[in-house]
Amino acid sequence: MLQNIGDKLKGEDGSGTGRRWFFYLILGALALVFMAWGPYAMVDMSFGQSGFAAKVNGEKIPLQEVNDIWQDRQAQLVESFGGPLSDEQRTQFQNEVIEATVQRTVTRQHALEVGYRIPDARIREAFQSEEAFQVDGQFNMLAARSRLASLGISERAYVDDLRRSMLANELLGVIGISDFLTNAEAKRILGLLDEEREVRYLLLQPEDFAGNQALEPAEIETWYQTHAEQFAVPEAVRLNHAELSLADVAASIEVSEEQLRARYEEEKASYVQAETRRASHILITEDADTDDAKAAALAQDLYQQIKGGADFAALARANSKDSASASSGGQLDWAGRDVYVPEFTAKLFSMQEGEISEPVKTQFGYHIIRLDGIRAETGRPFEEVRGELNATLRNELAVNEFNDRQDRLQQQLEQAGNNLDTLAREFGMRQGTIDRFERGAGGLPLGSDADLNREVFSEASLGAKRVGGPVQLGEDRITIFQVAEHYPASTRPLEEVRAEVVAGLIRERGAAAALAAAQGAVQQLAQGRSFEQVAAGLKVKADPAAFVGRGSPQLPVEVRDAVFAAARPTPEQPVRQAMKLDDGSVALLQVTSWRSQPMSDNPQLVALRAEREQGRYTRRDIEAYIAQLMKDSKIRVNPQAFQ
Repeated sequence: MLQNIGDKLKGEDGSGTGRRWFFYLILGALALVFMAWGPYAMVDMSFGQSGFAAKVNGEKIPLQEVNDIWQDRQAQLVESFGGPLSDEQRTQFQNEVIEATVQRTVTRQHALEVGYRIPDARIREAFQSEEAFQVDGQFNMLAARSRLASLGISERAYVDDLRRSMLANELLGVIGISDFLTNAEAKRILGLLDEEREVRYLLLQPEDFAGNQALEPAEIETWYQTHAEQFAVPEAVRLNHAELSLADVAASIEVSEEQLRARYEEEKASYVQAETRRASHILITEDADTDDAKAAALAQDLYQQIKGGADFAALARANSKDSASASSGGQLDWAGRDVYVPEFTAKLFSMQEGEISEPVKTQFGYHIIRLDGIRAETGRPFEEVRGELNATLRNELAVNEFNDRQDRLQQQLEQAGNNLDTLAREFGMRQGTIDRFERGAGGLPLGSDADLNREVFSEASLGAKRVGGPVQLGEDRITIFQVAEHYPASTRPLEEVRAEVVAGLIRERGAAAALAAAQGAVQQLAQGRSFEQVAAGLKVKADPAAFVGRGSPQLPVEVRDAVFAAARPTPEQPVRQAMKLDDGSVALLQVTSWRSQPMSDNPQLVALRAEREQGRYTRRDIEAYIAQLMKDSKIRVNPQAFQ
């Protein structure tokens, strides 16, 4: 749900940007699929038409929740792949959506079980820090409510989802904090990463080894039958459709001056900017050499120095333990009453401008506070907020109009004898035609929505060719449709694809011959022939040996992975291997030696690289932790969740 609002929240707890990378890591761990379901996942065939996608330790995950997530994910995938998904891809990504949702539920349940809780103050802080809820850099409740309303999400639902996410991150954060690498471990790991190996390799292309032997008709027929799926043509229709979007409805809405002013008067109180104050402070805390009594005495001594004329900023720079403000003389930002802890706030908002307080004790230590400025409570005039009001009202009116048209359209379609063109004009819908809308894969611009696919290929749509729908394609789009022509599933005939079959058969034969030749070359190298002699025998030019690293771009990725997956070579035992690559070509490689690059003398660079590697280990530990939680949980998945 959080993804519906720009960038989803990063799970930060307000502790600053220094550990932001870690919370990105946690969210990444929650979002990815780490393991197969394995023996701990049970598919419950008794779900039937229930409203639940899964049950996790007795807790039900609503169908609507996973389907909402899937709709967002599907739109991203269609855009990423540049077209509709295949049945296999759709199933894979739908399984990932359910598994990620189950993982988050399991993690949240365990966090509650072991005692983690998220205070309301932190929920409020995270809510107000969401970028989509800001106006001119400040949180605006009207903007938040308007944005949520435009996405069809209630404020309560958003806050509940935010709390669940932060709770899971709180638990996983402990794992990350407990992870560390010693200097010796970091150096060993970085040494492995910097290792280089001396490699010679050559590539053999299948077409060079295919030979000129004629292909028998039976061979061609057999290969065609064996690879029939490559030539399958899925069932499809030519589809006429009409679409209604919230954006189109909003573009037709005009808000009157009277409506704007009436709304302003209704919500005038929300446009009041509460009083804010700016302060500077000196923070004295306990440490290994300073107990509470010593901290209190030091704070009192600094207060007396300031009363005696000492420079506040200079004392702050020299003594304050607040590293974020000490360098600026203790200066803090403008803030309202809800920013600081209660003791600090109570004192700050009881002072006069320019006043300096005696030491105030809070959970962080002792504060000497100076009030530097006061901004009185102010109200924003109508003209200043006209644009916000217009956008909010127009959106509200558009949502109402969109829902009204959808209801009326539904009623109209329940009657017989509808005409697609007539309905499109009556309800202000955009029309179009998809020449091939395929079963499962769908077609742009409607995509591959499961509900739409099911209705399009229903008996009523294919047989009677009635106007179908409305089908909701997202939170702000609906479509109606009519099948113009039906194309049953088929397989392209052999005569049509003969050239492709022959080419595939020749390449397959050539790849097998090339692999056999490379395997023979490995034996020749082991018997003492040089790499040049072997390459000449294969009629291939080989580049000189070169040292390559784990990220070197000059080698095919599969070859590079094989080079570093092998044991370290020695002059007496070089690594030799023949391997078939994904594109059908064959590689012959020989690894003769290795070396490790000297470690950088820059301690900052070494520390940065070590931190990155620690992040990888943290991700691994989080994955393992979630995997164990999943294994220990009772999970039942509805196989019809996306039907």
